[in-house]
Amino acid sequence: MFYGFIPSCLGNLTLKTKDQKTLTSYFVEASDVVEDILPYQKETRWRGDGLQEYPDTYMEEWVQFTTKSRSYSYGGLILENMTGIDLSCNKLTGQIPPELGNLSQIHSLNLSYNNLTGVIPSSFSNLKQIESLDLSYNSLSGEIPNQLVELNSLEVFNVAHNNLSGSIPEPKAQFGTFIESSYEGNPFLCGAILHKSCSRINSPSTISTISDDKGEDGLFDTYDFCVSFFISYVVVLLTIFAVLYKNPYWRRSWFSFVGKCITTCRFSIGGSCLAYYIFKRCV
Repeated sequence: MFYGFIPSCLGNLTLKTKDQKTLTSYFVEASDVVEDILPYQKETRWRGDGLQEYPDTYMEEWVQFTTKSRSYSYGGLILENMTGIDLSCNKLTGQIPPELGNLSQIHSLNLSYNNLTGVIPSSFSNLKQIESLDLSYNSLSGEIPNQLVELNSLEVFNVAHNNLSGSIPEPKAQFGTFIESSYEGNPFLCGAILHKSCSRINSPSTISTISDDKGEDGLFDTYDFCVSFFISYVVVLLTIFAVLYKNPYWRRSWFSFVGKCITTCRFSIGGSCLAYYIFKRCV
């Protein structure tokens, strides 16, 4: 139920590498105090820095961890090799902080099923150890950064169901293994995997701009046509009046023509009414 922006300070997290972790963080030593309090049977194990003892009844902690699109329970020493952030299935909004690209040792990043907007940060190309990157089911826009092809450890990549546009990254290295389902739900993405030619697809911003331009041109064309028609109509009327005023012969011919038209129309209307009356009487 988290909502709001993803804090950029998450990029300041210090994730120790495997070499930086001490052996003492891997095992529990049975000191004299522990031996007095917990009289477990102990067995001796050889470790890299010498002999260490710990209870054979020591219970490993198990946690649920989602990575590579699958969720499993993990326990024991393997947890020391796993670093990830899972903020999926929340109500997070705003843009993805570019500072998350500073987490160079992270193995899994899941931001799916939120309401995130903006572009995919190109700084994600610094996540050299990442194995799973899931940004699906958001409202991300823009192009997928081509710099992501440098992520040689990436095994799962999912940006499905966003508003991404443009060409998908080159199908080389790890990106040559991703299939169509990694990009589905983005109607303006193009590429060989999606069976869409990029030369025939325009991004949403381009389409909207073209539509707006056409709409504005249509308004201007309609206005110009109305003005031109009105001016032409007035000019024709003034020309007729001027000619009839200057030439008496044409003026008499014009009025005679108008009179004949009126008489013809009157007789035509009268004849039609008479024919209709006779028809009704006969029926």
